[in-house]
Amino acid sequence: MTNDKILPKGEAGEIVNAARIRQGKTWAEIAEHLDTPLVWTVSALLGQHPVPKDKAELAGEFLSLDRSVIESLEVQPTRTTPAEVLQDPTIYRFLEALNVYGPALKALIHEEFGDGIMSAINFKCDFTRRPDPDGDRVVITLDGKFLDYRW
Repeated sequence: MTNDKILPKGEAGEIVNAARIRQGKTWAEIAEHLDTPLVWTVSALLGQHPVPKDKAELAGEFLSLDRSVIESLEVQPTRTTPAEVLQDPTIYRFLEALNVYGPALKALIHEEFGDGIMSAINFKCDFTRRPDPDGDRVVITLDGKFLDYRW
């Protein structure tokens, strides 16, 4: 047993991404190899989910990762976003979309389901590209279980 600290998940995520880029592998190829959903795979390998041991080992083998990175993938994360990441134009547009459409979506959820929320734990997220004559479209599906407030 060693007394070394476990590699921080963010640092492990940077190493995973660097290995992916250097080896010319896409996120889709990795997800297919691991037999996991695409968006979950990217999020997990960047440090936002614990990766089950068998999947972490498989990712490590596929990307030639050091044991310390594989070990870090397996631990429970602290799910936070650094302030500088929130300023990234792509991420900021998601925040902007939620600022504009969030109240409407909340109203529609309450009208359709009643008093409650959409779970971000019992949750699936999908990403696709859809051709469009006016320019290809980004299609993101958020699929969360409805959780009613219980008193």
